[in-house]
Amino acid sequence: MNKRLSDLNLFFSTPVWTSKIPNFEKINIVILKYLKNLENSDPAGIQKSNLKGWHSQDFNMKDSEPINFFNAIGKNINECLTDMGWNLETQEVKVTSMWAIINKSNATNARHIHGNNFISAAYYVKAPENCGNIIFHDPRSEPSYFHPKVSKPNKLNTNIVTIKPKEGLLVLFPSYLHHSVDINRSNDERIVISFNLKLT
Repeated sequence: MNKRLSDLNLFFSTPVWTSKIPNFEKINIVILKYLKNLENSDPAGIQKSNLKGWHSQDFNMKDSEPINFFNAIGKNINECLTDMGWNLETQEVKVTSMWAIINKSNATNARHIHGNNFISAAYYVKAPENCGNIIFHDPRSEPSYFHPKVSKPNKLNTNIVTIKPKEGLLVLFPSYLHHSVDINRSNDERIVISFNLKLT
């Protein structure tokens, strides 16, 4: 095996954290009931990145269900913030918004970012097979539009990365990172909770 002639340094990497939440089954039973009540009380929802899917209003963060859900994932969030090296002694972590999206069959979400926030999240309450991967797009503009032909795909030459939803999976990522959602090709609902965090 030939010895490398150079060090491969990965500068300005974009972090994405994924973790399976312990006892997610119990969490999902409670939060699913909460989400269905929201959907029944406001079947029209609101329009943002959702195409054919239902997007809730922002949760009332005084409700017990969002509070308990956020507390259940607190250690995962703290790990993310610690990795970033942000000063948590002089800044307060604030949830700026939390909402749900229910994508029925053939629903999708257009490419978008979550501006004026630091960390954003997707947590999967319901994720049947072929319900639509989350797609992350290269945040660097130049490689997205101008790049050489690829002989062998790898992490250095791709401009999109996908993560397959699984129930109980929490995905945290920088709010500037463009993302979209594949079409739900299942006959069941894909249910996700999303939220944004800011340090103030």
